[in-house]
Amino acid sequence: MSNVSKRLKELRKAHKLSQKQVSEILGISESGYGYYEQGRNEPSIEMIKKLANKYDVSTDYLLGISDIKNPNFVQEPNEFNSLKEINYLLEKYEIDDMSFFDIEKWKSMSPEQIKELESYFQYLVQKSNQIEKK
Repeated sequence: MSNVSKRLKELRKAHKLSQKQVSEILGISESGYGYYEQGRNEPSIEMIKKLANKYDVSTDYLLGISDIKNPNFVQEPNEFNSLKEINYLLEKYEIDDMSFFDIEKWKSMSPEQIKELESYFQYLVQKSNQIEKK
């Protein structure tokens, strides 16, 4: 079993996905994906990129070149960079100005979702105020 096949199987199980679910995400057959995990076929560069993005790991980790899952999130001790962390989260959750402020998405929210959103806003304001006091 190759490094790639071991990592694919490990990541899929860690994310509680079936081979069928991963194959659907990749747009390939279930048996095609199964061959990747068995080491019978190697994924293309494009598939490696898709899988790394899906599992939030580097392509080097997926290929077995590195044991660091996501070097973009590794930071030196005592060198916290809040903007870097926020940018990482925005990329991870695919949030950009256009998608976040999509009026159609906001219009379709239920009253329960609006209340939940309000609680998030209250939390953010509270945390911001705490930071300002420090």
